Amino acid sequence: MFDKLDSVMLHYEEIQRELSSPDIASDQKRFRSLMKEQSDLAPLVEAYSEYRECRQAADESLQMLEEETDEEMRDLAKEELAESRKRIGELEDRIKILLLPKDPNDDKNVIVEIRAGAGGDEAALFAAEVYRMYVHYAEGRGWRSEILDFEEIGIGGMKSVSFMIRGQGAYSRMKYESGVHRVQRVPATESGGRIHTSTITVAVIPEVDEDIVIDIPEKDVRIDVMRASGNGGQCVNTTDSAVRLTHYPTGIVIYSQTEKSQLQNKAKAWALLRSKLYDLEMQKRHDEEADLRRSQIGTGDRSEKIRTYNFPQGRVTDHRIKLTLYKIDAIMNGDLDEILDSLTAADQAAKLLKMNSGI
Repeated sequence: MFDKLDSVMLHYEEIQRELSSPDIASDQKRFRSLMKEQSDLAPLVEAYSEYRECRQAADESLQMLEEETDEEMRDLAKEELAESRKRIGELEDRIKILLLPKDPNDDKNVIVEIRAGAGGDEAALFAAEVYRMYVHYAEGRGWRSEILDFEEIGIGGMKSVSFMIRGQGAYSRMKYESGVHRVQRVPATESGGRIHTSTITVAVIPEVDEDIVIDIPEKDVRIDVMRASGNGGQCVNTTDSAVRLTHYPTGIVIYSQTEKSQLQNKAKAWALLRSKLYDLEMQKRHDEEADLRRSQIGTGDRSEKIRTYNFPQGRVTDHRIKLTLYKIDAIMNGDLDEILDSLTAADQAAKLLKMNSGI
């Protein structure tokens, strides 16, 4: 591990030297690549630098204990040694986590799809609430959200909604949300006061970089243009601005109508299709690497029931890590960090265990 860390330190110094070169300004692509690499390595370099300082401080305290006869100075050395050793242990754990292979999609924007499942109108109402929960969470982190497509029902619910979240590290946080979300509550339409159980499904897809080649032969896609449907507005229902793409090999259908321009809707639809095909390939790889999936916390199987929202008891339970929080109002308002921090920690712990066992 320490040989690898020393190599990382040398490489980091090389990056800094190249960034300080006046010639780098003429190659903006190289400059951006180096800046990103520097940013990615900085937490590991800082942790290892502090680790080496603490090791040196511990060695100096041990030397003082061997040479010093004054009891007061020896007590001081013992105290400093205990503090250094404690910090060394903390830094070793952090360094191991930082050395874990990074998900190449972690820094990407995400496309989130929410679909009402079992429960009829109640499921559609909950889908709309979960959509708002994610929008509030994104706003709280300074991310931007943009709706791509939606299908509403008359009472304020959504049969389905697709939206983009743009922000640094969006996928690293949102990837744990894929799966089945279950709600238990008394619907407003229920006169008998009985608790109903409904479900929705959430899929989180990383946005595909433009430099990633996704081969989509023209013959595999049918393009239809039509009039957008919606609640009035300029151009809505008056021009053929909506676009529908049908991908024959997979059966994926993309519908985009949120923009006034057919060209803009077509660009959105193609971007979403590319991301979905990329995601299908990722899922295929996960299926082929079964042990990898088992080492991850709920980022693969979208049929998995991951969370229950019980309104009468005011609790939210994440079944993957057996975490229950009694603050459902705050969570539905976008306060997801405690859940996502716990999922991230559990995922890292599982990967560390796998790495330490040599499997």
